Amino acid sequence: MDHAQPAPDGPSTDDQAPAPAPVCFRHAGRESYVRCSRCDRHVCPDCRREAAVGYQCVECVKSGQQGVRRARTAFGGRITSRPYGTIGLIVLNVAGYLAEIAGGQDFVNRFAMLGLGVLRPADPESWDGVSPLPVGGVAHGEWYRLITGCFLHQQPTEAPFGVAHLLMNMYWLWMLGRVVEDRLGVLRMVALYLLSALGGSALTLLFAPHALTVGASGAVFGLVGGYRVLSRRQGYDPLGGDQLMVFFIVWMVVSAGFASWTGHLGGLLAGLAAGAALAYAPREQRGTVQAILLTAVLALIAVAAVIGVDRLVPIS
Repeated sequence: MDHAQPAPDGPSTDDQAPAPAPVCFRHAGRESYVRCSRCDRHVCPDCRREAAVGYQCVECVKSGQQGVRRARTAFGGRITSRPYGTIGLIVLNVAGYLAEIAGGQDFVNRFAMLGLGVLRPADPESWDGVSPLPVGGVAHGEWYRLITGCFLHQQPTEAPFGVAHLLMNMYWLWMLGRVVEDRLGVLRMVALYLLSALGGSALTLLFAPHALTVGASGAVFGLVGGYRVLSRRQGYDPLGGDQLMVFFIVWMVVSAGFASWTGHLGGLLAGLAAGAALAYAPREQRGTVQAILLTAVLALIAVAAVIGVDRLVPIS
């Protein structure tokens, strides 16, 4: 005889509401059945990234990247997608040239490299030859001239030569700067450039203190010297460092009659010294050692500049 089965407690299975679909932990309105392999949370397509196994959410990916050391250049700098340092220096040089054109002779007199001397009048033809002219220069405390003159390229009365001067220097800055920056990174490359510029100004202050000089040639010569040292240290020389050195030294000699050979030579020597400081620093604490050595190069340049000024008698 069959016995009736007791009725189950509560509603039947068919009457129970379905479980809610899982949603992305960042977007509550998006269904997702994929979990992060690291934190096990549900993630939608916009919030997940492919991983070695499965997917990871964007937050886990970000936290994982924080513990990964960034790739460095051959001599310790940060790798960048573009040569920002080289581009920035070119922009500054072009801006300096445009400022010269807009400001005229007064601007050049104010910012060009000048150790000591009576500044030329804004309009030489209108000067009576007797009235006193303003004095200025490094010997009068205008130390900024040691660097500002390196971003100027002409005197307004010499416009055609100024354009050629600027274009030639910017060509070499682009050709050399990108390669040096690729090995050093932005900050180290800019430091080498500026130290080379200051080195050229300091040597000019020693041997031609009254010259009103402008141009980035000294800094470009420094890039040549720095590139040569880096290439020798790395054993990789795509631009031909020896040939470049010979070419620039010959140009320094040939152009001595109409260009600042002291600026060229000073920039080259400073570039060699700064390049050696960056290239031969040990890997252990490399950034700190490089900073100390570059500071030592800057100190030598400062000593040369002070000696140059001490040999002068300021005009009152």
